[in-house]
Amino acid sequence: MRGAAIPMPPHAYVPGQNARHPEDWFDAIKATVPSSVRVEDLHDTMAWQAGISYFNAGFFWECHEVLEAVWMHTPIPSPEREMVQAIIQLANARLKLLMDRPRATQRLCGMVRQHLARCPADQTILGTTTAEWITRVAKTEAAAEGQLTAL
Repeated sequence: MRGAAIPMPPHAYVPGQNARHPEDWFDAIKATVPSSVRVEDLHDTMAWQAGISYFNAGFFWECHEVLEAVWMHTPIPSPEREMVQAIIQLANARLKLLMDRPRATQRLCGMVRQHLARCPADQTILGTTTAEWITRVAKTEAAAEGQLTAL
């Protein structure tokens, strides 16, 4: 799947601020994670690639939506499951930040740190590293602190 064009949603959904996407909008992307996929190949699925692309582009609700399909195919327990859960929760934290809910953002960042603490710091997991996501958590926490200070 690597290299396939990832369809970008028409807008970033923010609950209470704009319209939600049609129920089936992400079905084709989620279907790129077949039940037969090996855990070491999950990062090559369009669902994984789209999830990361969506996160990077500020489509946080959409990131969560497609990464859930990846998460469902990770072994319990496993570093892969923890990494996917961490990214899903960080996307949720970023969404809460867009919704001006800094305390919820901080709470979710704490959960993300717990998931990342269960990932080996010296290994690449699904093509990414724990350190990369710890940096993103710190930036999210700093933005939440800025919102709280502005209140």
